[in-house]
Amino acid sequence: MSTAAARADHPTVHVNLARRTRRGWAPPARELTRWVAAALGPRGAECEISVLVVGAKRSRSLNARYRRQDHATNVLSFPAAPDTGAPGGIRRLGDLVICPEVLEREARTQRKARGAHWAHLVVHGVLHLIGYDHGRDQDARRMERREVRALRTLGLPNPYRVTATHG
Repeated sequence: MSTAAARADHPTVHVNLARRTRRGWAPPARELTRWVAAALGPRGAECEISVLVVGAKRSRSLNARYRRQDHATNVLSFPAAPDTGAPGGIRRLGDLVICPEVLEREARTQRKARGAHWAHLVVHGVLHLIGYDHGRDQDARRMERREVRALRTLGLPNPYRVTATHG
């Protein structure tokens, strides 16, 4: 499934959504598209991104292979190689791999709405795709500010304040 969204104040975003698990809820591509556009902000360019929804076993395997972490994780980001374009000159950002089992467990534990946590992880993953990182404290603060700003444009709460309710 693929979808594109365009608004005067946001770039056109093409999202390719694929599901490889039946476990857990995944939002429709149009929601993913809104969240990606919010992460990119008004100065983003037309781009394409793939979102792969996987089970815990596949998430664990990919996390072990690429991050040397032997556990399932919520989101993995795989930036496209530089100058990688999609047909029509559209910039290819890369791939997000999301595990709804982990995401939903975190949302319950952190008492956050499932949809808001999904949005946060998509925004977080997209920021990794465009070069943000949180390895150093200064970089983490910069990335968190950008996440909070993007989520605010979507009408969602600050994910770093535990005030959200379960839903």
